[in-house]
Amino acid sequence: MGSNLFTSALSGMNAAQIGLATTEHNIANANTPGFTRQEVLIGSRAPQYFGGSFLGQGVDVTGVVRIYDQFLSTQVLQEQTQASYLSSYHTAIKQIDNLVADPLAGASPAMQELFASANGVANAPDSIPARQTMLGGAQYVVNRFQAIDQRLTDIANGLNQQMTSSVNQINSLATQIATLNGNIKRATAQSSQGQLPNDLLDQRDQMINTLNKEIKVTVQNQPDGTASVFIGNGQALVIDEQAMALRLVQSSQDPSRLDVAYQSKNKTIPLQQTSLQGGNLGAYIAFRDQSLEPTRNALGRVALGIATSMNEQNRMGIDLSGVAGGDIFTVVPPRVDKGAYNTGSGLLSATISSVSALTTSDYQLRVDATGYSLIRLSDNTVSNLGATLPQTVDGITVNMSGTPAPGDTFFIRPTSNASRDIKLLINDASKIAAAAPMRSATALTNLGNATISAGSVNTPLPLDPNLQAPLTIVFDNPPTTFTVTGAVPDVSATPMTYTTGADISYNGWTVQISGTPKAGDTFSVGPNTNAAGDNRNALLLAGLQNQNLLANGTTGLQGAYGQMVGEVGAKTHELDVTSQAQSNMAAQTLASQQSISGVNLDEEAANLMRYQKAYQAAAKAMQIANTMFDALLGLGG
Repeated sequence: MGSNLFTSALSGMNAAQIGLATTEHNIANANTPGFTRQEVLIGSRAPQYFGGSFLGQGVDVTGVVRIYDQFLSTQVLQEQTQASYLSSYHTAIKQIDNLVADPLAGASPAMQELFASANGVANAPDSIPARQTMLGGAQYVVNRFQAIDQRLTDIANGLNQQMTSSVNQINSLATQIATLNGNIKRATAQSSQGQLPNDLLDQRDQMINTLNKEIKVTVQNQPDGTASVFIGNGQALVIDEQAMALRLVQSSQDPSRLDVAYQSKNKTIPLQQTSLQGGNLGAYIAFRDQSLEPTRNALGRVALGIATSMNEQNRMGIDLSGVAGGDIFTVVPPRVDKGAYNTGSGLLSATISSVSALTTSDYQLRVDATGYSLIRLSDNTVSNLGATLPQTVDGITVNMSGTPAPGDTFFIRPTSNASRDIKLLINDASKIAAAAPMRSATALTNLGNATISAGSVNTPLPLDPNLQAPLTIVFDNPPTTFTVTGAVPDVSATPMTYTTGADISYNGWTVQISGTPKAGDTFSVGPNTNAAGDNRNALLLAGLQNQNLLANGTTGLQGAYGQMVGEVGAKTHELDVTSQAQSNMAAQTLASQQSISGVNLDEEAANLMRYQKAYQAAAKAMQIANTMFDALLGLGG
C-alpha cells in the first residue's frame, strides 16, 4: 500500500512537470512563425485489485500532440496562395497603368499634337514653320512610342529577374521540405508509441506555407510521416526525401521569353505555363501573358495605324516641289520566330495586308500532314489554311519558303515591335505632301452655272500612273450628256449621262459637277502646278485623327489607344479590389486557424498555475507517504 502511494504521487509529479515544460514551450514559441500549440495527453494507470476494491495507480503521460485542424490549415493554404497571386499581379500591372494613363507621359498627347500640327499645315500649306512644327509633332509621336515600349521592356526584364528569384526560392524550399521529410520519418520510426515530432512538423508546415505563397501546391500526407508536394497539373515537387527542381528556359516559341520547365533527373520538360497558378510565380506568368505583352501588342497596333495611314495619305499628295509624297514613318513588319523543335527547312514570312483587320493577338502557325493551320492565341481560334500558301487571316499574309516538316511550328507577333522600331523618315519640311496632285478648272467661257469640285485622289495605293494626265469634260448639245477627251487609255469619246453632283472618276481621281451646264461648257482636270497654296491633302492628313482606321473600321487611332488604357485601368482596379478582399479573407482564415492552433498567453498562464498546484499537491502526497513510511519503520523499532 505504501509503495502505491509513492508511485501514484510520483506519477502525478511527473505529469505535472511535463505539463509545465509543455506550457513553457508554448509560451516561449508564442511568436514563432508556424508554431502550433502543444498539449499533454494523460491517462490514468490501470487500477490494482486490493482488499475487495480496485485502487488507482496514478497517471501516465501518453503523449504530447499539436492542436492542429487539417481543414483550416488547408483552407489557409488556398487563401494565402490566391492572396499572393492577386497582390503580385496588382503590383506589377500598376506599373503599366501609371505609364500609359499618364496625361503627360502617355502617347495620347503626342498624337493630339501631331494632328493639331497637321491642321496647322492645312491652314498655311506654304508655311515652312508650320510644316516644321508638323515634323516636330511626328518626332514627338515616335519618341513617345519608343519610350513607352522601352519602359515595357524594362518591366519585362525586371519580371524575368523576379521569376528567377521565385524559382530559386521554390527549389530551395523543396530541398528543405525533403530534408525535413527524412528527419520526421526517422524520428517517427524511433518512437516506440508512434509519437510524431511536433516541432519538425511545424517547421515543415511553415515551409510549405512559404512555398505555397510562391506557387500553388497540393499536399498529401503519407503514413510514414512524410508529405508529398505537387504543383501544376500534378507534377511532383517533393516525394519522400527527394526534391525535384524547376528551371527557367528559353521559350520554344518566343526566344525573348522565359518559360518555367520541370527538371526530372537529366531531362528538362517544358511545363504548360497556364497550369502554374497561384502564388507569386503564377502571378508573374499571368501578368506577362495576359497584360504586359497584350499591352505591347495594342500599343504597336496604334503605332502601325499611324505610320501606315499617314504614309498612304502622304503618298497620295505632292510636296512643295510638286513631287509625289513619300513615307513619313517606317512600317515595321511582323516578327516571326521558328519553333525550337522544328525539323524541316521551312521559313515563314509574314506581311501586313490590312492594318484595319489587325488584332492585338499573337499567332502560331502549325504544320501537319494535310497543310497549315493558324491559331489566334488570344482566344485559340483556329483557321485552317489548307495546303497552299500564301493565305491571309486578320490582315496578316503568311507565306512559306523551303520545306517544313509535319509538327513544325512558327510564332508570329504582328504588332509587338512596331512601337519599338517606328522611326521618322523625313527631316525636310518641304517633303510633306500637303497638296493634291491634280487640279480641276472651269473654263471662263462657260455659259451655264455648273461648277466643278476641287477633286480628290482615289484609294487605294498605288496611284494610277495617269493621275496627272490632263482631261477635258465637254457638255454635249443638249447638255444632258458630256464627253471626256484626253490622251489616256481609259478615256473614250462615248457620251456619259450627266447627273448633278454625281461622281465622275477617271485616271485615279474623282470630281463632282453640280448645277446646270450649257452646251459646250468645258471643265478640265490636270496636274497641279501650284502646290504651294493647296491644302487638300493636308486636310486629309489631319482628318485621319477622326477616321475609324483600326479594328475593322470600328475605332480610330486615339480610340484604340484609349481602349488599351481603359482595359489596363479596369484590370488594375479589379485587382486592387479583389486583392484587398482576398487579403482580408486570408487574414480571417488564418485568425480562425490560430484561434485553435495558436498560443493564447492567458490560457497558458492559467495552465502554469494549474500544473504548479498539481505538482505541489503531488509533492505533498509524496511527503505524506514518506511520513507514513517513517511511522511504520518506527513501530518496527
